[in-house]
Amino acid sequence: MKSETDYISIQINELDNVAVIVESGGLKKGAILNNGISLVDDIPQGHKVALKEFKRGDAVIRYGEVIGYVEKDLPKGSWIFEGVMVMPEAPKLEEYKFNLKKIKESEPLVGYTFEGYKNLDGSVGTRNILGITTSVQCVAGVLNVVVKKIKDELLYKYPNVDDVVALNHTYGCGVAIDAPAAIIPIRTVQNLAKNPNLGNEVLVLGLGCEKLSPDRLVPNNNLNPEEKVILKLHDFDGFEAMVSGIMALAEQKLKRLNKRKRETCPVSDLVIGMQCGGSDAFSGFTANPAVGFASDLIVRAGGTVLFSEVTEVRDGIQLLLPRVANEEVGKALIDEMQWYDDYLKAGSVDRSANTTPGNKAGGLSNIVEKSLGSIIKSGTSTIVDVLKPGEKVRKKGLVFAATPSSDFVCGTLQLSSGISMQVFTTGRGTPYGLAMAPVIKLSSRMDLSLRWHDLIDLDAGRIATGSISIADVGWELFKLILEVASGKKSAAERLGLKNDLVLFNPAPIT
Repeated sequence: MKSETDYISIQINELDNVAVIVESGGLKKGAILNNGISLVDDIPQGHKVALKEFKRGDAVIRYGEVIGYVEKDLPKGSWIFEGVMVMPEAPKLEEYKFNLKKIKESEPLVGYTFEGYKNLDGSVGTRNILGITTSVQCVAGVLNVVVKKIKDELLYKYPNVDDVVALNHTYGCGVAIDAPAAIIPIRTVQNLAKNPNLGNEVLVLGLGCEKLSPDRLVPNNNLNPEEKVILKLHDFDGFEAMVSGIMALAEQKLKRLNKRKRETCPVSDLVIGMQCGGSDAFSGFTANPAVGFASDLIVRAGGTVLFSEVTEVRDGIQLLLPRVANEEVGKALIDEMQWYDDYLKAGSVDRSANTTPGNKAGGLSNIVEKSLGSIIKSGTSTIVDVLKPGEKVRKKGLVFAATPSSDFVCGTLQLSSGISMQVFTTGRGTPYGLAMAPVIKLSSRMDLSLRWHDLIDLDAGRIATGSISIADVGWELFKLILEVASGKKSAAERLGLKNDLVLFNPAPIT
């Protein structure tokens, strides 16, 4: 029988009136916590226990913020979950004033480098990949056949090339190409072709009759502007001619890519995306704070960090606005929140649609609680810029790149914004991966890292037991980022896990 001090619960902030149950498998009624509280309910792992007696209407506080109001009286030691509380109203965007708080800048972090691939446009890749993009879904079947043939018959001859990737998507025709919101999928496809891991050697495959002309997708910084980079299937006589034509042009690109070598680069050349998926209540006090610590290290070293997911920022906006570099950045951040509010309203849903059954099973009662734990990935640095969905990164430092919270859509948009690597935290577990960039996966719970031992790169769940600090895991992650940027394969890469590109298309389909 465990002693009462063995049953750990974690209170994040001294203002919090709930704590999270750490014990694997949860605890039964009557268990006594390390703070002396006796449970009056069975409480699952990751779920909240009342640290005080609640009266109907009392605020539930976690992270020092109100995450809900109880609907009935509850004794100390009760299970606090979605079913016993209501969600607070979202912060009113129009009421925010800009009283910017001067953030004390940390000392620059010097002496850290990685081995990357330099591009003519000034960007630096962490991988050396031949990308073949499509202007329309119609050609995806042909391209998939050709990419397999390239991998089987050509790639082995070019050992310095990491992979050949088809940039397939569901856009290009049958869409309202001139609708205002069409700019989002169009610039996403355009900027995907300019990702630094593709080395300015992308090919474009079109059909010949689509609304999204292939000419709109050609990178301006192609290494050889005179070389043909667009192929249209309508220009070929038969399938075999299509295949031969694409492979011949692809081999020209492979030859040039194969000449590229890794060079020592400063951390300031890195653009890293931070994302979470399959989150649980542990995410906000283990994995995400460790990612936030590493984010600050990258920014201190002059690098660029993107954090995203509008609906997982919206309810914590009051914590981010004091960190913006200036009023212009603050207004841009609010504009993105408002745009998404309007987008959800047009679909007859609101922000509460975000929280998944898995999030709730993992202890996240609502989107407010989820948001407060999610934004911790951004660390403490000044937010220097805000990107609209699919826009390319413009500034070094901490950047908010507006995206939906869907893992696949967020990943696609971060790639189009120019990330060369992504860090992904998960509590419930997901085999998520990207074909165009390595993904480093952190688990928020030790249980997950043990069960998915070959899928997880770093276990942040150790923080919950007190065996290691947030700073220690943050430094481990920072050093792992540099190793993976230099060529070490992440778990998702070793296993070949690659999710499809999924465009965000809020424009009408005709």
